[in-house]
Amino acid sequence: MGDIEQLTIGPGCEVSMYFKLSLPDGTIADAIQDGDPLVFTMGDGTLIDGLELMLYGLKAGDKECLSIDPRDAFGFPDDDNVHTMPRSEFSDDIPVEPGTVVAFTTPNGQEVPGTIKEVTNDSVIVDFNHPLAGFEVTFDVEILAVKPAGKGKK
Repeated sequence: MGDIEQLTIGPGCEVSMYFKLSLPDGTIADAIQDGDPLVFTMGDGTLIDGLELMLYGLKAGDKECLSIDPRDAFGFPDDDNVHTMPRSEFSDDIPVEPGTVVAFTTPNGQEVPGTIKEVTNDSVIVDFNHPLAGFEVTFDVEILAVKPAGKGKK
């Protein structure tokens, strides 16, 4: 019997994996390291492009520790994404204090998170940049399974 070449991750493949996303100081930003793994199809938008690109060519059984520059991860903070809003737009049941992440609804109905940066009597400064913008991240992955494009769940 000849060796069977193991499928590597490519466009449209279904990938099952464990992962840990951490910051340079060791803070874990997100992780699935046991139990039900993350299962997604390459290109479906589950992962941001920079993280997904790091997976190409890996195969089941591979474990990698990948450092990703902010440009390829969550980008850099943009001052245009920081807005001052009237304090009156926040209901009394929402804790309005620096560091609180609040879900806002855009005019087209999409929900976006905003982090409260500063509060005065009349206004609230909200940062709509991704909380990991500007950070180099480390993406530790363990690839559990790779299925060819079009062979995923039905």
